[in-house]
Amino acid sequence: MESQSGEYNSAKLLRAQSHIWNHIFSFINSMSLKCAVDLGIPGVIHSYGKPMPLSKLIASLPIHPSKTRFIYRLMRILIHSGFFSEQNVTKQDELEVEYVLTGASILLLKDNPFSMIPFLHVILDPISTKPWYHLSAWLKDDIPTPFEKVHGMTFWDYAGHDPNYKHLFNDFMASDARFVTSVLIEKYKEVFQGFKSLVDVGGGTGAVTKAIASSFPQLECVVFDLPHVITGLQGSDNLKYVGGNMFEAIPPTDAILLKVI
Repeated sequence: MESQSGEYNSAKLLRAQSHIWNHIFSFINSMSLKCAVDLGIPGVIHSYGKPMPLSKLIASLPIHPSKTRFIYRLMRILIHSGFFSEQNVTKQDELEVEYVLTGASILLLKDNPFSMIPFLHVILDPISTKPWYHLSAWLKDDIPTPFEKVHGMTFWDYAGHDPNYKHLFNDFMASDARFVTSVLIEKYKEVFQGFKSLVDVGGGTGAVTKAIASSFPQLECVVFDLPHVITGLQGSDNLKYVGGNMFEAIPPTDAILLKVI
């Protein structure tokens, strides 16, 4: 009885340990994905036009010769995560692995109109990830957000302060807007019927609103966001940009659009 109990406890402990290990090392998945995007691996395989042998992939990447053996390991992680698939082929009596894209990696191609590369860049940027290291410290004080705890200002103020980070965020918002708009206008046109005006609150550079304004010329559209976000942006006949703070006031309108707030 004691032996059975000991075996049960050992098995339970091993499962618990593996569960903890899995969560501790889960960052490897996202960082491996970032590495693949930074190296342009999805685009390289796509441009090859057919299943790409490992040797061809290695030869096409901007890596140091001493690091070539690590690409196979990187691809194993990404295959396990579902970003690529592999097939083994025999050529000249030698076995070689070949790689193809999956539905997920197709969304990581730069020329894909629905590319999620901008989302990856802004979320995995050190500016965005650093606050997570200070979550426990943030919970011990009265600072509103972990981002402010680390960077000394709100996310929006920081974006206005750092042009590079602002560019990353605006790229993400624009790419996400293209994705959302393709569904919104194609599947839910009736939502916009009967309105004369619409304000896109926190509309960024206006990617969604531009598509709506183009599809519904009778609708007077306003992109409403912080002044530093819309500076220099030009409107059209039924689209204009207005700067302000949504927590203070929103321009009068028939309809308010909130996409990502």
